[in-house]
Amino acid sequence: MSDQNNSSQEKTEQPTQRKLDKARDEGKSVTSKEMYVFSSIVMMLALFYFVAMNHQQIIASWKNIFFSLDSVRDGISPLVALNEAIQKILIFILLIGIPILIVTIFTQLFVGGITFSFKAIAWKNSKFNPIEWLKRTFSIKGLVELVKSILKVVLLFGIGFYFLYNETTKLVQLSTETFEHAVSTSASFFPLLILILIIALLIIGILDWSWQKYSFIKSLRMNRQDLKDESKETEGSPEVKAKIRRLQYETVRKAVKQAESLENVNEASAIIVNPTHFAVALKYDVGSIGAPKVLAMGRGNIAEKIIEKGKDADIFIYRHKFLARALYFTSDIGEEISDKLYTAVAIALAYIYKINKGEDIIEPDIQLPKELIFNEDGTINEKKS
Repeated sequence: MSDQNNSSQEKTEQPTQRKLDKARDEGKSVTSKEMYVFSSIVMMLALFYFVAMNHQQIIASWKNIFFSLDSVRDGISPLVALNEAIQKILIFILLIGIPILIVTIFTQLFVGGITFSFKAIAWKNSKFNPIEWLKRTFSIKGLVELVKSILKVVLLFGIGFYFLYNETTKLVQLSTETFEHAVSTSASFFPLLILILIIALLIIGILDWSWQKYSFIKSLRMNRQDLKDESKETEGSPEVKAKIRRLQYETVRKAVKQAESLENVNEASAIIVNPTHFAVALKYDVGSIGAPKVLAMGRGNIAEKIIEKGKDADIFIYRHKFLARALYFTSDIGEEISDKLYTAVAIALAYIYKINKGEDIIEPDIQLPKELIFNEDGTINEKKS
């Protein structure tokens, strides 16, 4: 039922940082093909300008590459000449490829950051399903991409045609010039066209990037139930958090109460210990009707202080780890002990009473109910039970 309500709710809330991070882990990020086109063309134009400005040296270098293969006449092996030619070609390719690679990386860093995820490259049958391909192609997103491509081509073609139409005479004259002179002339002939095209591509790229960013954020939008579910996953449900707060409050309250109870140790009739981790100070007046009462108790540092104060007050300290734990986990300071411990405590107090009177008796074997035999963490000791 909750799933149906969740799916029916409109996703109007912006995605949380956790959902954005999860999308990045899955290899999803904002990307823009038009920004890639813009940056790539700018890089290619820059390389073209570099070639135009240094065309003489480049042409001479390429001549050396191809004519060096015939340098056996100069006493150089053809294999050596071929190796030198290949090295020069590779250097030329690197000079072109490395700048394009750098521009591509920086473009993605600017657009949406670089992400890598094995989930994104994992095999998925849907990628090769013709039906799924048709759905993606003829979806709203596919139609938007088609319209963008058509508008881009129309815009760029219109700009180029308008410019070239006005410069027809100069273009015709290029066919009558030498190659070197035509390249040099083109470098000074097309600056305005190049500038206009770059500006147009930049505008298209910014618009496309804005649209892609909007679409990406929209695809990750959440409804109120999504926000609640995520809050439960990250911080826990309100019920669990309230329970944790109650437990924390009880722990603090109990610790404060145990510390304050140290003042009552001197009035105790006996102290049951385990032997140092737990200590419970009991008060019982012989002949009284009520059950023994807990005056003080604690574990760790508090237990050590109870034992120390008991020794100073010459109070009998009786060691029985399971009885001490049972008293600690089932009793509260200022209250009578559990009725399930009446027999065990009565045996212990009778033994202590006789020892205090100077009688020489054997220590009794005190048995506890199975459900009251605890480990140090308060869980039931299965071995003993």
